[in-house]
Amino acid sequence: MLKKEFIRDGNRRIIGSVTTEYSDTSAVVRDQGNRIAGRTSDRFHTTRDSSGKLVSINSTDPGLLIRKK
Repeated sequence: MLKKEFIRDGNRRIIGSVTTEYSDTSAVVRDQGNRIAGRTSDRFHTTRDSSGKLVSINSTDPGLLIRKK
């Protein structure tokens, strides 16, 4: 079952979301406009942005894809 968590800024506005529990242990990160901002992979321990470029190795932190305001 997919699990969706919302990411909020200091004013409780939604600035993104993370959907986890995929069968390949990845997560999809979406921005405020519900566009895919990137993907994470627990299997390969990587984080990629929406264009597929590598953002981080050895860290599957979805927070790397959500810009802080």
